[in-house]
Amino acid sequence: MMPGRNEARSPRAVVFDLDGLMFNTEDLYHEVGAEVLRRRGHVASVELLDEMMGRPPHAALQVMIDWHGLTATVDELLRDSDEILAGLLEQRLAPMPGLLDLLSAIETADLPKAIATSSRRAYVRRVLAPFELEPRFNFILTSEDVVHGKPHPEIYKKAARQFSLPAAEVLVLEDSQNGCRAAVEAGSIAVAVKSQHNQRHEFHGAALVAESLADHRIYGVLRLSPPKNVSS
Repeated sequence: MMPGRNEARSPRAVVFDLDGLMFNTEDLYHEVGAEVLRRRGHVASVELLDEMMGRPPHAALQVMIDWHGLTATVDELLRDSDEILAGLLEQRLAPMPGLLDLLSAIETADLPKAIATSSRRAYVRRVLAPFELEPRFNFILTSEDVVHGKPHPEIYKKAARQFSLPAAEVLVLEDSQNGCRAAVEAGSIAVAVKSQHNQRHEFHGAALVAESLADHRIYGVLRLSPPKNVSS
């Protein structure tokens, strides 16, 4: 457990990030970014991908353009990215370990939950549809619902308002440093979840840095009973 200013509060609602947190889409995004750059004679570095992670699509692609001095526009890169990603989603989309058990435990405790993501709404619905998850959330906020994307705290402040709760009573699950910063600056209880793609990320202000969504400490913060298969 890392020290955090909000860790003592008992959450009354939960907000999930989407990409890399609920689904393995960061794996796919890394392949997409690498292919977009390969077509333009460049190589995707881990430093660049770290900087893009968690940002809205247009902002992330602008980082790519600035990083490599590309002549392509954001819209051109977005079209390429969407084309490449479509095939990968059909073949390899999968929920992250522990997601479905955690959702069930939250529902058993009758805690409201939402998704707040930097992705676009049509994409979010496409990702959730194969697993019939959209109806299980009270609401979904996307990049189209805010003026300022992560790491700005707007999306998490808006989520708290939609729950009619103080931000300090909302637990946010994030997998990127940009997303964690947004949650912390919103005043929420930020829980960062490790993955192979965020090993170099810094999660300042997080109440907890969990090993996965199956980490028993997430259940502890939420006052939930973990299933028997949850890691201790």
